[in-house]
Amino acid sequence: MKNSVQNLQLPESIPVSLNVNGQQHNLSLQPWVSLLDTLREHLHLTGTKKGCDHGQCGACTVLVDGKRINSCLTMAVMKEGSEIVTIEGIAHGDILHPLQQAFIEHDAFQCGYCTPGQICSAIGLMNEGKANTLDDVKELMSGNICRCGAYTHINEAIMQVKEQEAEAKIKLTNTEASGLHEVSERDETSVPGAPVREAELVTEAEGGASHE
Repeated sequence: MKNSVQNLQLPESIPVSLNVNGQQHNLSLQPWVSLLDTLREHLHLTGTKKGCDHGQCGACTVLVDGKRINSCLTMAVMKEGSEIVTIEGIAHGDILHPLQQAFIEHDAFQCGYCTPGQICSAIGLMNEGKANTLDDVKELMSGNICRCGAYTHINEAIMQVKEQEAEAKIKLTNTEASGLHEVSERDETSVPGAPVREAELVTEAEGGASHE
């Protein structure tokens, strides 16, 4: 038994290319290194937190191709070719993501340790499009634990952003409908055989009289 352990050789590091927050990173990793440890220890993106390291607290949540995952349960080598987004990558420069802003407005954090995972999970939740009510949000966010107990404020922040998105969609739909109506009216006056406006008839009649 002792000899077999001594002869055991661990796999060597292998090249891994990861797209994180829009940037390509070429790394050399051992196959069993988790995505969480890769982000924190190799890329120094420490916003993603290590909590239970067993996929039970949600502190390590990141987005992969728009879907929320527990990075502590995912091997980094499995995510080659995917688009990975961490809490560091969701803002646009100095402009906060709407959920980040809502968390500030609703005091949706205390110690802040779970906040990155909460926000990434909430973005994934909204991408899924399954949460329509407050009860849906509570149920589908239940995998993210807040030991400070800020759940009420977290849910309020998420609901605020959901309502803002719903209002924006309604405005966009109304704007598109108005634009189509205007195009339709213009087309009616330009097609052959379309009724000529009264003002146009008067102008034509005056023009004809002046030639006489």
